[in-house]
Amino acid sequence: MKIVSFFAGAGGLDLGFQKAGFNVIWANEYDKEIWETYEKNHSDTYLDKRSIVNISSDEVPDCDGIIGGPPCQSWSEAGAMKGISDKRGQLFYDFIRILEAKQPKFFLAENVSGMLLGRHSEALTNIKELFKNAGIGYELSFEMLNACDYNVPQDRKRVFFIGIRRDLKFKFQFPKSNFKKITLEEVITDLKDSVLPALKFNKTNGVECKFPNHEYMTGDFSSIFMSRNRVRTWKEQSFTIQAGARHAPIHPQAPKMKFIEQNIRIFEPGKEHLYRRLSVRECARIQTFPDDFIFYYNSVVAGYKMIGNAVPVNLAEFLAKSIRNQIIQNEVMLQNLHLSNNKINVAV
Repeated sequence: MKIVSFFAGAGGLDLGFQKAGFNVIWANEYDKEIWETYEKNHSDTYLDKRSIVNISSDEVPDCDGIIGGPPCQSWSEAGAMKGISDKRGQLFYDFIRILEAKQPKFFLAENVSGMLLGRHSEALTNIKELFKNAGIGYELSFEMLNACDYNVPQDRKRVFFIGIRRDLKFKFQFPKSNFKKITLEEVITDLKDSVLPALKFNKTNGVECKFPNHEYMTGDFSSIFMSRNRVRTWKEQSFTIQAGARHAPIHPQAPKMKFIEQNIRIFEPGKEHLYRRLSVRECARIQTFPDDFIFYYNSVVAGYKMIGNAVPVNLAEFLAKSIRNQIIQNEVMLQNLHLSNNKINVAV
């Protein structure tokens, strides 16, 4: 089945769908800092580099599915939470505009859990209705998932809209996960002793990294960062990998931060040297990108952003396989029903 991808970023969602057997034929990403990474890791996919606002639906290839994660800053609890009143939040409408014109068998849209906050309830209801009524209409399934339940070593809550075109006559069912929780120890232990700090001004070490992208941002930690414990142990899952480099979790080699008073913690005295941010590659591992997926950037800040904005590959693959299987099962059922009806008509 052929897929087109909007707001593709580095392509975590796209890679998950490819691993599930889909063919991502066309993708769209407006951020020029990401283009090299996407094109070198998705060499068989055509990348359109314009804003979705400037793309006519006629310029988008016909496809079986449309996937994407419209920018989430407008809905984030860590941001201004302007929602649909922010121009970035309004990009949902362009996603729906193209969906309505192309009428693929299905779509998937992902966003942050902040969309569920009460202040966004009216906008969320409107978006759901627009999805349901796009073209001939879609049967919409909507759910919040935590990536840690889907073979991803990270607490990461995100909402997913999955729609099946109404004439296919079924509704997508989010399957239950039976994965065991994966710990930080299982995914990044081998990288512990080969990491490099970023160069001056947090520029990349480039080919000097012993392992691709295995370098971390240096610099001070903000008072907001120091207001909470930012360390998960080896036996736990990571905190959410965010797009902001300054918010990267601390490596599990460090002790948990020491509580002083409300909203104030410190690094354990005498062990300050153990407190470093997770490296770009460690964040990529936690987002379940394979090691041969290389991120290209001049500043490590851009590396963290690409990875933090991505959908974890393993979660994307799980959902993609579920969509594919349910579509195929439905097609088989309809074919069998058609054959059965033909036999009845012949007998009569």
